[in-house]
Amino acid sequence: MAYWVLHVDMDQFIAAVEVLRRPELAGLPVIVGGRGDPTERAVVSTASYEARAFGIGSGMPLKIAARKAPADAVFLPVDHEAYAVASGEVMAALRALPDVVLEVVGWDECFLGVTTDDPEAVARSAQAAVLGATALHCSVGVGDNKVRAKIATEFGKPRGVFRLTEDNWFEVMGDKPTRDLWGVGTKVQKRLAAHGITSVRELADADEQTLVTEFGPRMGVWYHGLGSGIGPSTVDDTPWVARSHSRETTYQENLTTAEQVEAALRELAAQAFDDCAAEGRPVVRVHLKVRYAPFDTKTSGRKLPGPTGDRDEFVAAAVALGATLDPEREVRLLGVRAEMTMPDEVDGVERTPVRGRI
Repeated sequence: MAYWVLHVDMDQFIAAVEVLRRPELAGLPVIVGGRGDPTERAVVSTASYEARAFGIGSGMPLKIAARKAPADAVFLPVDHEAYAVASGEVMAALRALPDVVLEVVGWDECFLGVTTDDPEAVARSAQAAVLGATALHCSVGVGDNKVRAKIATEFGKPRGVFRLTEDNWFEVMGDKPTRDLWGVGTKVQKRLAAHGITSVRELADADEQTLVTEFGPRMGVWYHGLGSGIGPSTVDDTPWVARSHSRETTYQENLTTAEQVEAALRELAAQAFDDCAAEGRPVVRVHLKVRYAPFDTKTSGRKLPGPTGDRDEFVAAAVALGATLDPEREVRLLGVRAEMTMPDEVDGVERTPVRGRI
């Protein structure tokens, strides 16, 4: 029997949870974001497939979504608690499957590791288990590593199963744009294109040293491997531990003065720090996100002098980082993220490693 990685991804998860609560919305364009008011400043968290047909997608400002949406579109507020409950039910159903290892990677997705001669049968069992427990549908990618399983899921959507391995990688992905690779965003796509690399096969055939020069020794090698679908295959069921906590606010009226920005940063930083303090873990870095009007987003970060459990010290660091913002530009969004020490790093004492992500 062979070892397989399955990527389970819920179909239009947030929208689907809302439709379960309001069956009368089935078949309608459903857009979830902010407080559900498209006249306010907020972004789309999830759009149903019916809404996506009109070009509405995650991250789009609600006001733009409202212009694209048909007359029968329904806008709903984000309900984090409801989605967390549904996510827990999904993962519990998958954990109950025999002889699988489950690694949670988000509210609506996870990896399964399984040794079997028929991974598609396991995938269908996973779909049936989730549907039976939650009445929600999912798609499953089958791969010989995490990269290929993750990408395979997109070919299985919605409600399907698709296998992507070394054997059919270039047949399926070779002519696809590099943007279709997991972890390649628009900025990386443009940087690759500057070197004449526009397709997955071209990335696989590229000179690795060229990529190392462009992206550095770690990411250059990683992107080169992505061209051939190379990636990790171990599914780790170690409980996920947060690496950071963040607080973010989109302001209905732009912040126009340095005093307003500083006051907002102090409030956000204090909230983010308190979230970390509740876990009893020191903070080691502060990160700042700003969105200038009309919609220009910048991020920055700074390492603290040392791990700290002092609230005032962290707030002061956030304010100091905020002093680097452009005082001539109006601010529509601010976010502060507090990055913590991981449990195996606290006090320099070696402990059992845990998984974490930013």
